[in-house]
Amino acid sequence: MIIHPISPVYDKNSEILILGSFPSVKSREEGFFYGHKQNRFWKVVAAVFGEGTPETIEEKREFLLRNHIAVWDVIHSCEIEGSSDSSIRNVTVNNLNEILKVADIRDIYVNGKTAQKYYKKYTEKLVGREAICLPSTSPANAAWNQERLVAEWRKIRKTTGR
Repeated sequence: MIIHPISPVYDKNSEILILGSFPSVKSREEGFFYGHKQNRFWKVVAAVFGEGTPETIEEKREFLLRNHIAVWDVIHSCEIEGSSDSSIRNVTVNNLNEILKVADIRDIYVNGKTAQKYYKKYTEKLVGREAICLPSTSPANAAWNQERLVAEWRKIRKTTGR
């Protein structure tokens, strides 16, 4: 059983919440979200907000808070082989109320189908809110190039009004 080692990023000004499924091996090693260099999350959200891609953990945290974005994952702990979403078993979920009680979250987004699957199965009924599924920024999602991802992910900017 692996317990999620990364604390959520949010503050009282966060307006949207983006949820992944569970951090990859590289993210767990780095100690921050979307740590695998091939994951396109940081490039995509930076392009959506017209900013340069943040590189350090501190730059990434500042980027998120400046743009009123909260980030966490659906899963708190699970059995997983490496970073393989298909191997996820024995799931317990994160308590999103930690964020929802502090921030006025307008919309909840999930990064890909795996996050959507576990959100719908476990979390949606707990928080009473649906999540909007965005195409995964994972390199495994080869059907979506970066340009298409940015176009689809622009929805998050409309939510924040920025």
